[in-house]
Amino acid sequence: MRRRTMLLGAAMLPVPAWARGGRTVDVLYAGSLLKLMERGIAPAFDAAGDDIFRGYAGGSGALVNQIRGGLRRGDVFISADPALNGRLGDQAGWYIVFARSPLVIGYNPQSAIADALRTRPWYEALQLPGVRIGRTDPALDPKGALTVRMLQQAEAFYHQPGLAARIMGTDRGVDRSGQVRPEENLVGRLQSGQIDVGFFYALETTDLKIPSVALPPELSLAARYSVTILKNAPNPDGAARFVAFLLGKEGSAVMRQHGLETMVPVLAGDDRTLPVLLRPVLRP
Repeated sequence: MRRRTMLLGAAMLPVPAWARGGRTVDVLYAGSLLKLMERGIAPAFDAAGDDIFRGYAGGSGALVNQIRGGLRRGDVFISADPALNGRLGDQAGWYIVFARSPLVIGYNPQSAIADALRTRPWYEALQLPGVRIGRTDPALDPKGALTVRMLQQAEAFYHQPGLAARIMGTDRGVDRSGQVRPEENLVGRLQSGQIDVGFFYALETTDLKIPSVALPPELSLAARYSVTILKNAPNPDGAARFVAFLLGKEGSAVMRQHGLETMVPVLAGDDRTLPVLLRPVLRP
């Protein structure tokens, strides 16, 4: 594609997509991808062609509910759990799984719990009096669901009956109300000191240089990211170009730079409705 340029001093610079009259591509994506999308993928995609990225971050389950209820409309949907595509009904005839990121425990290095997390088992540190824990809603966000599942599995692994309830504050005698936070601002609450520790994906802690504790392999659970073009996308052609960019060499390089573990793209669903532009990214 021939790119128009503008003269600035002695340099010839590419004309921004918005100045070329490009159309927006509305991308609804998992909140754990916030920095990657806004600071990595968005500027790279805008510079690559005439389309303009416009994103909205939220819990994947919450976004599904909004799409189904007609409360939010977009071109592309990126989920942290491929299974959620099934809840979109005829809004998504196919989806492509393209990346993963393990669940980890991230903490504020200035918090009172930091030393305990460095020197004691994590499950002991998280039960200390006064510790402020953050997690996402398991009903609205895959990360919250993985957190609950991991804590339940940890009870058997560490021989600690009732561990999940004690950490989540759902047993009697423990007041840890207010743990559940929206995915899109959980990182900000940790960085600002409003919480001491939380459950995140490795992508988030790596990208933002947040100290973290890795879980043992027996408790290793991970987000699996998928992308689809919504059936009633206002800009389906732009959506196809965005997905092709995301899964192509440049997009994959940006994802890896931000700490996301890319995978060989795998298609699920009706391949007859897959845009022709995306077929090359699925070839071995």
